[in-house]
Amino acid sequence: MKELLKDIKKVDKKKLIEKKMNAFKNNKEIFSELCYCILTANFNAERAIIIQKKVGEGFKELSEKELASRLKELGYRFPNIRAKYIIEARGKELIMEREWLVNNIKGLGYKEASHFLRNTGHDDYAIIDFHIIDLLARHGVIKKPKNLSKKNYLLIENKLKTIGEKAGLSLGELDLYLWYLETGKVLK
Repeated sequence: MKELLKDIKKVDKKKLIEKKMNAFKNNKEIFSELCYCILTANFNAERAIIIQKKVGEGFKELSEKELASRLKELGYRFPNIRAKYIIEARGKELIMEREWLVNNIKGLGYKEASHFLRNTGHDDYAIIDFHIIDLLARHGVIKKPKNLSKKNYLLIENKLKTIGEKAGLSLGELDLYLWYLETGKVLK
């Protein structure tokens, strides 16, 4: 854990990460962000950002068939099922609580629900994907789990809370630092 903390302190992206966190707190595009997070499951985050921008208001306006067609046209991997999930999510009054999101919005697991909450200003959830798991395992913080069950997710999240506390970062900020360490990029 000490080496990881040293690596986090070396990241010279503090202003950029602060800017991202402020943007998340002021994010008014809640439904678009939900759609982005539905799209990121088992898909590339950078490509999902591009698709989110290109579809734009279409997330709210297109029929399921039109949305699936647009997603397919943009090279999205699961156009039909994700279009279905997005259409089903349209009419729901969102409760900004991870457990509720996981249980009530199809296409959201713990990672995606945490990502959505972070990107809408709730920075006390960890976004745990294979990049983060690999980084933590390499630094000896965790043993790489065989699966990312709810139990494993929450155990890793607790480890990340400890790291965040020691680094003086929220879980949302920590994710951006860890993502940068693993990929060399600060996304959303």
